[in-house]
Amino acid sequence: MLDAAAELLDEFGADALSTSAIAARAGVSVGSLYQFFPDRNAVSEALARRSFERFSEQLAGVSGATWQDVVDGVIDTYVEFSRTEPGFLVISFGGPLGQLYLLDPQDDNNAVVAKALHQMVDLDVSVEVLRNAIEVGDALIGLAFRRAKDGDPDLVSEAKIAVKAYLSAHLPPAG
Repeated sequence: MLDAAAELLDEFGADALSTSAIAARAGVSVGSLYQFFPDRNAVSEALARRSFERFSEQLAGVSGATWQDVVDGVIDTYVEFSRTEPGFLVISFGGPLGQLYLLDPQDDNNAVVAKALHQMVDLDVSVEVLRNAIEVGDALIGLAFRRAKDGDPDLVSEAKIAVKAYLSAHLPPAG
């Protein structure tokens, strides 16, 4: 059912995401869908959590000789994931229902990502500094994907520059 929801998001956008459309695409009855998800918001939340788990698995392989290399690796991983993970572009950049709390009802999505990234990636900054960097990068990468289906490479480069410039005020120079 989550695969069906992701396909609908990719093909038709957020407006096409309804419980009846998801059930039809998945080849199940609406009643079967309701056994697992009370509404389309619940489907969106489950899809966002699944995507976040998959993205987190890919981040586990990010490393680098310098913190700048790590930032480049995280952004490259995020961009590639955005290109390949079904439904992710719609969920990540604006959300299917305009929800900022798909991953956790107490914290917005980027705060959840910052906390997880803080534990996974070796950057000696606070969670709040990392969250600010994520907000900067997310805004520019979102613009990159609005400008080009696969993400405007010039804007992706600008996102790397902006995030590293911000973090450079909080981290030592490369050495």
